[in-house]
Amino acid sequence: MATNRHEELGLSNEDVLQMYETMLMARKIDERMWLLNRAGKVPFVISCQGQEAAQVGAAYALNKDKDWIAPYYRDMGVVLHFGMTPKDLMLSAFAKAEDPNSGGRQMPGHFGQRKNRILTGSSPVTTQLPHAVGVALAAKIKGEDFITFSTLGEGSSNQGDFHEGMNFAGVHKLPTVIMVENNKYAISVPVEKQLACENVSDRAVGYGMPGVTVDGTDPLEVYRVMKEAADRARSGEGPSLIEAVCYRLTAHSSDDDQRLYRDAEELEAERKLDPIPKFAAYLKDTGVLSDELNGEIEKRIMQQVNEATDYAEAAPYADAEYALRHVYAEQGGND
Repeated sequence: MATNRHEELGLSNEDVLQMYETMLMARKIDERMWLLNRAGKVPFVISCQGQEAAQVGAAYALNKDKDWIAPYYRDMGVVLHFGMTPKDLMLSAFAKAEDPNSGGRQMPGHFGQRKNRILTGSSPVTTQLPHAVGVALAAKIKGEDFITFSTLGEGSSNQGDFHEGMNFAGVHKLPTVIMVENNKYAISVPVEKQLACENVSDRAVGYGMPGVTVDGTDPLEVYRVMKEAADRARSGEGPSLIEAVCYRLTAHSSDDDQRLYRDAEELEAERKLDPIPKFAAYLKDTGVLSDELNGEIEKRIMQQVNEATDYAEAAPYADAEYALRHVYAEQGGND
């Protein structure tokens, strides 16, 4: 039997099974969205496949009942852990009126849900980092007991918002953690053409904070470094930068042709590091997961995915006039 790493981290068997189930839920929803897109039923998919371990490992180290998150567009694993449901995500994919993120206004992946402390994101990449830093400043000024967490891709770490957010967080020692999910491609640009330094985490020293690079296909390693960073933030020691190295197992989006910039051999090699079967193997080696239990989990997840799909597909679209709400004042009205 393998070494029980999760108990060394203070995680129970129930904890790691929940992590696994959330990872698997994110994967199954994502796969269903691709099928719906290819069937012409949903307009756009931007995928989390290959990054679930980084997302769920990090999210599990946070307090989902009080911390605020500013996720980026691939972070289905993060938002599921924080309380967004498969139905919520499918309503977004179908752009229906009940979509809790935007009422059907935004593309999928533009998460935002106040009741679960998910800050609303926008299409320009990296804008979520200054937002998370600003909310962390509010926590410090008010003396409130929460931290913030923002995620982004390694391509986003080259945007001006990254510098501004990181610098402000470092100068003011704010209670925030920034995680870069380095999936090795900024759409079609490989990481070696994005960075002059070896790791994204090398940049942390310039902002006066610790930086660490971790295996983003291992949820327990991500949990470990994230827990340390979250504890630092809570104790007033300031921000941290985490780089979780993973791989994007799909095209950048449903509108991208990845064959133009990476070959099948590379993709096949990376698929061997797929975090979901890798984590399942660990759980089986430690006696936490059996084939029978795995089958039960998959059956339960697929039932939820099917129910969410059916509900969202049948749900009504917003009335056309609803597009005018929350944008301009209505002439002569009181809104």
